[in-house]
Amino acid sequence: MSAVYKVFQEGGIIAYPTEAVFGLGCDPDNSQAIEKLLNIKNRSKEKGLILLAGDFKQLLPYLDISKISKEQIDTILSRWPNAITQVLPANPALSSLLTGRFKSIAVRITDHEDVVALCLQTNKPIVSTSANLSGQAPALTWQQVAEQLSGKVDYIIKSTTSGLLKPSTIIDGLTGEVLRN
Repeated sequence: MSAVYKVFQEGGIIAYPTEAVFGLGCDPDNSQAIEKLLNIKNRSKEKGLILLAGDFKQLLPYLDISKISKEQIDTILSRWPNAITQVLPANPALSSLLTGRFKSIAVRITDHEDVVALCLQTNKPIVSTSANLSGQAPALTWQQVAEQLSGKVDYIIKSTTSGLLKPSTIIDGLTGEVLRN
């Protein structure tokens, strides 16, 4: 068992590289871990969080697939893997710690090797939010994570981002409307 997998399983907070910035994440099925993450960031529970996955199957338990047509699924899948986060209907049983005040969940399939490796080990997505305190600039390196969040994060993957210059675009996965460019 890898150290990062052990931290994930035990409800720890992991800092990891994504396409453009470092993210903070945890097990999306562990409410205590999610609350810990929100407290570290001083982030409102109302905002909701993103889930990153290595493949679409890992996202299925978190989505309300009954509200997505076959054609929409084909279009959604055609956008990944990429730095595009899509807002989709959430499974009604999903914790509001993940969805915030919404009936949807923001999800992304990534090809960043560190995240994909973790998602394959755990066979589930990881919660994702930028590695920073709310209102501050996101960390771009693991060294910045260590500096800003020293003692608050349980594990830092000491790797690099994919080098994109801005965080992922967020779109409504059903309509294609851009919510954050």
